[in-house]
Amino acid sequence: MDKALQTMIENMPDKTGKSLNEWKSLLKQKSFTKHSEAVNFLKKEHQVTHGFANTIVTLSKEENTMPADLVHNQYKGKENLIPIYNKLLALVESLGKDVTITPKKTSVSVIRKRQFALIKPSTKTRIDLGLKIKDKPTTDRLKNSGPFGTMCTHRVQLTEVAQVDNELKGWLQEAYLKGE
Repeated sequence: MDKALQTMIENMPDKTGKSLNEWKSLLKQKSFTKHSEAVNFLKKEHQVTHGFANTIVTLSKEENTMPADLVHNQYKGKENLIPIYNKLLALVESLGKDVTITPKKTSVSVIRKRQFALIKPSTKTRIDLGLKIKDKPTTDRLKNSGPFGTMCTHRVQLTEVAQVDNELKGWLQEAYLKGE
């Protein structure tokens, strides 16, 4: 997730009086046909600034594009990677109730206040798991972030379910704890 967007989401309760999830719930109760209608509603009825209103509506729409569809599209032609993805997802969900899993067009962000992991089917035979663990040395398995750039500090390449093991779980837990 873009750093500016993440900051905006974190500041939303203080600046607007509600969290992003609370705004999303409010918008679900309404049936706006146009983006601008929802933005104007938030601005006029709730005194939300244009920037926050636009962000809330945009992120609400992303959620309505059905996360399952986004994930399904990521794994088209890469179905053999789905068991690895499912095991990773179960592991991530076991870390805590404050974990948010956000499918995007080409990856899945894992967030706890901040993004701490990123799951991306990079090739037909490999999932790249990006982790954010500041000041952690790299190893043969826990590599530098590579194509993830500054979104993550490290990357683990996964080609089989057995690689979602205790060592990987330890790294995910470390990233989760630092993602506060």
